[in-house]
Amino acid sequence: MMLILILLLALSLPHFRTQQVEEAVSYTQCTDGYEWDHQRQRCRDIDECETIPGACKGTMKCFNHYGGYLCLPRSASIITHNDVPPNNEEDANPPQVTLAAGSHPQVPAGGSNPCSQGYSLNQDEQCVDIDECELDIHSCQPSQECVNTDGGFNCKCPEGYRLVGTECIDINECHFRYCQHRCVNSPGSFTCQCEPGFTLGRDNRSCVDVDECAMGAPCEQHCFNTYSSYVCRCEQGYELSDNGQSCKDIDECSYSNYLCHYQCVNEPGSFSCVCPDGYQLLGTRICQDVNECETGQHQCTEEQMCTNVYGGFRCVPKNQCQEPYVQVSDNRCVCHSARPGCQDKPTSIVYRYMSITSERSVPSDIFQIQATSIYPGAYNTFRIKAGDENGDFYIRQMNNISAMLVLARQMTGPQDFVVDLEMVTVNPVMTYQSSSVLRLTIYVGAYPF
Repeated sequence: MMLILILLLALSLPHFRTQQVEEAVSYTQCTDGYEWDHQRQRCRDIDECETIPGACKGTMKCFNHYGGYLCLPRSASIITHNDVPPNNEEDANPPQVTLAAGSHPQVPAGGSNPCSQGYSLNQDEQCVDIDECELDIHSCQPSQECVNTDGGFNCKCPEGYRLVGTECIDINECHFRYCQHRCVNSPGSFTCQCEPGFTLGRDNRSCVDVDECAMGAPCEQHCFNTYSSYVCRCEQGYELSDNGQSCKDIDECSYSNYLCHYQCVNEPGSFSCVCPDGYQLLGTRICQDVNECETGQHQCTEEQMCTNVYGGFRCVPKNQCQEPYVQVSDNRCVCHSARPGCQDKPTSIVYRYMSITSERSVPSDIFQIQATSIYPGAYNTFRIKAGDENGDFYIRQMNNISAMLVLARQMTGPQDFVVDLEMVTVNPVMTYQSSSVLRLTIYVGAYPF
């Protein structure tokens, strides 16, 4: 640090005139830069820095001096070298003054024991520390902070700055990766910022995941927090809309024709199956025929017999025998050869009823006919005697006593068929031949179930 030594040996030496009045000595006139102190009865220095407004212009700082003042740079300070003046002549010999940047001023003591450097006498003639920082007589740079110490001062950089040469330069804390996510430098400090979906932790540096669900995320049904975000989920039977937040119903019925046996009905968040009249749900999707004859849901009279069919029932007369036939049981009519008109007719007619589903796969065995009486040496043949004009059926004889009625063409209901299945019995030994008929009524349901 360059020291500028200015030696003022006689800038304005005080000159005193004396007058003796009644053996009392007083100084009534002082030189320029001094004034008379009536209490102490001597001349004292005038502090021009206090009495002259704007004594120094611009960036210059005013420093008081015995008998005058100096305008010096703000970074300069004063070191005073005191020569103790004679008694009662405080300003007789002005001290030598050295100007040095960064030094501490020393105020001359008023007595024979001057204070140490950085201290001054107070009104009680005690040495007290000079607060160079408060009096703005320090040499700290504008970017530095002045810290008063006993007998001096220190210049330090504010927090967040570092000393480079004689200037305090901002520390870019972001280079040290103090922040978990993003760092924003600012003069003397820094701030941490977090990515979307996070918030600053208590240490103001780490980032903590935000639970958007707990904060009211706009999910219509269910919200699931994820790291840095959240996802919306819908209940079963719903799917997310394009906005990713609201839920819309899934039309399950539009996805498949096999969800329900008969008909699918879409519902909010689900679907249900319904069955046509005459059916009931078995479980959730299968339609099962209702047997009205067993449940008593039919309207047949006592003279009628209830026959269950797919999707409903039929009421048929209990006695369908016509002359010359005689009813021998609920469904069997007999024509004895001894009665007139029975010679060329089948010995018996048996009535049977059955129901099959629509669109049944073919060929399909649907009914078995079997002889009830077996005669030694006789053999039986089976054929369709009537009711098969379109060739919808055929007979497959399995052995001498039984045959199977086979569905030859697929049928769509509802429709009814009455087919006469005849069994002819021949005994060559006894030259005997007879026949019997099974009159089969076939009800084809309206549905394939």
